[in-house]
Amino acid sequence: MNERDTLKINGRGHLEIGGCDCVELAKEFGTPLYVFDEKYIRDMMRVYKNTIDTEYGGKGLVLYASKAFSCKAMYRIAAQEGIGVDVVSDGELYTAIAAGFLAEKIYMHGNNKLVRELEYAVSVKVGTIVVDSYSEADILDDIAAKAGIVQQVLIRINPGIEAHTHAYVQTARTDSKFGFSIADGTAEKITAHVLAKSHLKLKGYHCHIGSQIFEKQSFALAVNKTMDFISAMKAKLGFEADTLNMGGGFGIWYTDEDAKISVSGYAEYLKALISAVKAKAEELSLNLPYILIEPGRSIVGEAGITLYTAGAIKDIPGIKKYVAIDGGMFDNPRYALYQSKYTALLANRANDKCTEKVTIAGKCCESGDIIAVDVPMPEVKRGDIVAVLSTGAYNYSMASNYNRNFIPASVLAKDGNAQYIIKPQTYEDLVRNDVIPDYLK
Repeated sequence: MNERDTLKINGRGHLEIGGCDCVELAKEFGTPLYVFDEKYIRDMMRVYKNTIDTEYGGKGLVLYASKAFSCKAMYRIAAQEGIGVDVVSDGELYTAIAAGFLAEKIYMHGNNKLVRELEYAVSVKVGTIVVDSYSEADILDDIAAKAGIVQQVLIRINPGIEAHTHAYVQTARTDSKFGFSIADGTAEKITAHVLAKSHLKLKGYHCHIGSQIFEKQSFALAVNKTMDFISAMKAKLGFEADTLNMGGGFGIWYTDEDAKISVSGYAEYLKALISAVKAKAEELSLNLPYILIEPGRSIVGEAGITLYTAGAIKDIPGIKKYVAIDGGMFDNPRYALYQSKYTALLANRANDKCTEKVTIAGKCCESGDIIAVDVPMPEVKRGDIVAVLSTGAYNYSMASNYNRNFIPASVLAKDGNAQYIIKPQTYEDLVRNDVIPDYLK
């Protein structure tokens, strides 16, 4: 079905992922169900790591962006593949540490890190913290002093690049809650501020221009602006950054409106970035910095699918046909947030020709509870297994218990076998933290 062999149609006309029949998965584990192809995840981690090793002499590190999908199994896979991770909360950090991940290979982000998060990060000896405010630098310096350490940090800067992506996922525009602008001089000021801290060791800079980006030139332009800034700081402050974190943002396929990039094709994006770093370092007489990248969506996005069971079907003549599923915005809020587009098919009748366009609707008591609109499908019948593709990133991680629905379980598929990596919730889980005050008893 695609060159990655993530998805196939077997002899029974059923969709397969990781060698597992999706109809059988639905029977065994129930629906809704998140399913991840372990081989694809590892292949993506390896292509990035191998590209840094071969094209940049290994002078860099791949960091899996936890926010795309965080659970203990993902951190175990990342550790086995020899890469690092980035985290954006104490919850993600705790999960990584609980999975046995090496703290020195963890980078911690966040535009408003809580004091408790910084204290926890220092206590477990997180390798690097990415500073994103003056107050954070001050608080972290004090925490590090009390701990008797010098904490390694990067500063998040904003080069002002407007990549071609959704406005909500552009993070390096001049108007952004993230980072310090190069253009208005605040990036220089925070650099001087951090350099003056006795318990912070400034290693370099972090820059992330957004998500779901397909244009290689966007990354090259960000490199050029960031390297120009590094050169300026060397001249003005006598500080030459030895670490450059260029974030992530590599786009993935959701529908045929998107480019379909092979696993090896992602190496070309990283090669373009590396080439830009080398050229700019030579032009500006700078040392080659240690490079970090933070792919998340491109590692797990296409590795994952969500399986649903079709329920009520409502055909409004001349208007729209709704196919309701047993999931909804509680397991995938991306349409509600971004009007995101998806490809779907019937896992139990994967060879059937598409004869109509339908809107896949969720079960929540919310008119905006939609998963996808105008999706080409065969005629759907109650009980069909609907597979929504490319849901590995920002689905489970953004899920909720809205309407007190269960967050679906997740399974990892490999070589025809599947096991839970996140167990299904129970009614008891939903009420576990509920308390009835004494006066209501």
